[in-house]
Amino acid sequence: MSKQEPVTLAQGGAEGCCPTLSAAPMSEDRAVGLANVFKALGDPVRLRLLSMIASREGGEICVCDLTPAFDLSQPTISHHLKLLKQAGLIGSERRGTWVYYRLVPETTDKLASVLARPAASVPSTS
Repeated sequence: MSKQEPVTLAQGGAEGCCPTLSAAPMSEDRAVGLANVFKALGDPVRLRLLSMIASREGGEICVCDLTPAFDLSQPTISHHLKLLKQAGLIGSERRGTWVYYRLVPETTDKLASVLARPAASVPSTS
C-alpha cells in the first residue's frame, strides 16, 4: 500500500452516501479503493492507533502520546500513521516539533454505510 496513491472513497452524489454492498455489485475501481482502506485497518497496530486517536478526548492526540503505548520504534509508528493517513482515515497537523492526529469521521462513516444493510432489509425487532 505504501507505493500506491492515497485512497479517496467515492463521494456521495445525488443518492447520498456510498451504496451498500447489497444495493448493487460494486465497480472494480471502487472495490480496489475500499480494499485499500480495509487493508490499512487490517493490521492490529494500525487498528489500535486508530482507536486511540478516535477515542481521545478533544478529538486529537500528539504522536508523543501514541508512541509509548507500543513496543515499536518511533519510525515504525510513523509508518503506520502514514498508511492510515494515506487511506484517508486520519488527518494531521504539525505544531512545532510535534504532529497531532485526528480521526476523519467522514471516511469511517462511509465505511460503515458500505457495510450497513439497507433499512428495508433490516428485520423488525418488535
